[in-house]
Amino acid sequence: MTGMLEKYAAVEGETIIDHLRQLAAPLKGMRMVHVNSTRAGGGVAEILHRLIPLKQELGIDAQWEIVTGDERFFQCTKSMHNALQGNREDIDGDLLRHYEEVNQQNCKRLQNKLSDAQVVIVHDPQPAPLLQFCEQRRGKWIWRCHIDASKPYRPVWRFLKPFVEGYDASIYSLPDFAQPMRHPLYIIPPSIDPLSEKNLDLPDEEIRAIRSTYNIDPERPVICQISRFDRFKDPVGVIAAYRLAKAFGPPLQLILAGGAATDDPEGEEVLAEVRAAAAGDPDIHILLLPPDAHRTINALQRISDIVLQKSLKEGFGLTVTEAMWKGKPVIGGAVGGIRLQVVDHTTGFLVSTPEGAALRIRYMLTHRDRMAEMGRKAKAYVLENYLLTRHLREYLTMMVAVLSGSRDRIELSTPNFNGGKS
Repeated sequence: MTGMLEKYAAVEGETIIDHLRQLAAPLKGMRMVHVNSTRAGGGVAEILHRLIPLKQELGIDAQWEIVTGDERFFQCTKSMHNALQGNREDIDGDLLRHYEEVNQQNCKRLQNKLSDAQVVIVHDPQPAPLLQFCEQRRGKWIWRCHIDASKPYRPVWRFLKPFVEGYDASIYSLPDFAQPMRHPLYIIPPSIDPLSEKNLDLPDEEIRAIRSTYNIDPERPVICQISRFDRFKDPVGVIAAYRLAKAFGPPLQLILAGGAATDDPEGEEVLAEVRAAAAGDPDIHILLLPPDAHRTINALQRISDIVLQKSLKEGFGLTVTEAMWKGKPVIGGAVGGIRLQVVDHTTGFLVSTPEGAALRIRYMLTHRDRMAEMGRKAKAYVLENYLLTRHLREYLTMMVAVLSGSRDRIELSTPNFNGGKS
């Protein structure tokens, strides 16, 4: 056992790594391509940065490509993202045609790589039409939806559905998110990497240095939310909860930290709204961080007494998983994948309003033993369910199933893609 896999064995045990090797054996030499719209910003890019090298170490020829586009393209796909999560977004016909044209151009650029792959996994709406334009394809194509598409705005879904219905399979994070399709549907929740800079243990002196850099008072409780500046993350609602909790409890500090994603044109506008809502309060620390600020985010979560993720809509919420891995109880919006992670009254609390979040903040800060117990249970829950090795195992299982078609029995000793025996 060498490289990255050996490090994961040290965290989770060699049995789990042996299982991954068995699942990957019939896939050795297989060419596969992941396609999304950005290499920086957001959970999809973070996951791919870690999954791709692991697949390569297991002998799979895994590659990662991105679709490129102009401002109009990303305005359109941001509206699609919001519409899939239930917002009414009436997208102009010219913009929709531009969306198709950009995907057609990207398909021409990527044609050789996509047509030659045995498996192509296309992430979210941005590159969804690639399948339609890639006429020379020979492999299996899978659409991976990271969004809560349980109640989409129907006109937009009617436009997108023909593009994704032709795929060989779809993957969603939760059963509730899935839309009926004629092809097989798979449920694979996201994960975090315990060995990444965002999640590994940090030396105390580094944590103290980050606290000092951002003028965080070590004597007063800290609550934080770390996520993109996006209306669905409700950062303005977090400020309201902080003010309510502070008015009737201890002198709090709030950290709102996040960055911009290259495929999200609304970020600057939301950041301006957050700064206006903070109104110059010196105890509200609004931090716009670069995409590679992983150790800083790690330290900020460790500095915090309580982590919030008060989303109004959420596909999964990897920042919830990250905080729980660090033994922090989380107060999260009772939506989407947050409900999978925050077991109410056990690993944290689920809330729907700023008032509810403020109530839970005050409760935890006055019941420190209970808060510590929740933090311990939160870390154990992530270890059991939401680490990268589980995610990879389910991806490998899904690929074996899709490539095996309708066979009732799948033998893991089938010939691999280099022509030899596994």
